[in-house]
Amino acid sequence: MEGVVAALNAALANGAPGAMARYSGPDGVRSRTVGVRDREAGAPMDIHARFRIGSVSKAFSAVVLLQLVEEGRLELDAPVNRYLPGLLPDDRITVRHLLTHRSGLADYTDAMFDKTVPGFEAVRNRVFSYRELVDLSLAEPRTTEPGVAYKYSNANFVVVGMLIEKLTGRPVADAYERRIFKPLKLRGTSYVHPDTRIKGLHARGYLHPDEAGAPLVDSTEQTVSWAQSAGAVISTPADLNTFMSSLMRGRLLSPAMLEAMTTVTPTDATNTRFYGLGLRRYDLSCGTQVFGHTGTVQGFYTYAFSTRDGRRSLSALANTSNHGAANTALGGTLEAAFCGKKPAVAAAPTARAASPAPSSATDRPAERDLPERH
Repeated sequence: MEGVVAALNAALANGAPGAMARYSGPDGVRSRTVGVRDREAGAPMDIHARFRIGSVSKAFSAVVLLQLVEEGRLELDAPVNRYLPGLLPDDRITVRHLLTHRSGLADYTDAMFDKTVPGFEAVRNRVFSYRELVDLSLAEPRTTEPGVAYKYSNANFVVVGMLIEKLTGRPVADAYERRIFKPLKLRGTSYVHPDTRIKGLHARGYLHPDEAGAPLVDSTEQTVSWAQSAGAVISTPADLNTFMSSLMRGRLLSPAMLEAMTTVTPTDATNTRFYGLGLRRYDLSCGTQVFGHTGTVQGFYTYAFSTRDGRRSLSALANTSNHGAANTALGGTLEAAFCGKKPAVAAAPTARAASPAPSSATDRPAERDLPERH
């Protein structure tokens, strides 16, 4: 775990108050924490702490929707408007286009968080309807013709949430609980929208302002209503390991549906980053392929990945955001855990980075999920 610790310390050196990682493999579980989970109290980071997982939530939403596909309640290649009549302006947009970020629906959060802290404060306690969020997207020009190109957009998974609620007749929280949380015994995982609290032991989140040298903003309490089914789940490192490994082992989807979910296309020119149905694939330098998702929500960066056979999984957190160097450093845990590589020496902290906290225990920049300005 020496390389993992080096990556976590690099996240601290680049502005994160704290960071942690948990690795599960054939030889057991290993975890490490550095820094603090609460700057004011000075409480050390705790591997059992809960936190906001941001866009890792998309994998949960995708699993639920794919289970509904298996149950014959909808078809992947059917128009979204078949199930939500009149919602979208283009009948060519299919369910699969949503899950693969190929719908062309604009990401309304680009404008919402153009100015990071003012944008966040404007929505911190606001409660949106799904329809309001879709309308914000439709007010922007579409980014591509349906199915033509990958273009990440939170609007896609807002519509996924709408589909889940329309087809089940119940809130999306109920679908998560009944279909994923309870079967996998994910006791630290919840969806509390629009409650602003993270109950129990948790890591506080700290948002970097756009202005160099400005103090960090405690962003822990918020509705995350601007994301909902695109990014409002709360979890723990252990639960994320269980979820990703269980998903890859076939405990949540049939072999055919899991094959569809893990069938990917490139998202950039490096040919190492791919996207399937609500799931990322990263091809690491040692040849190992890992599936999972990254997450960014105000105050939290998350990585949750597993090998395709589900035998090895890693979850990692840094309790900051809007500071890309910290996210890049945290991403180094993947190479360290799955390839045994120690990250390069951490870059010197920038003027905007917070002073790293002392250790308390035991790659390449990730594509952004929930938009921020880096």
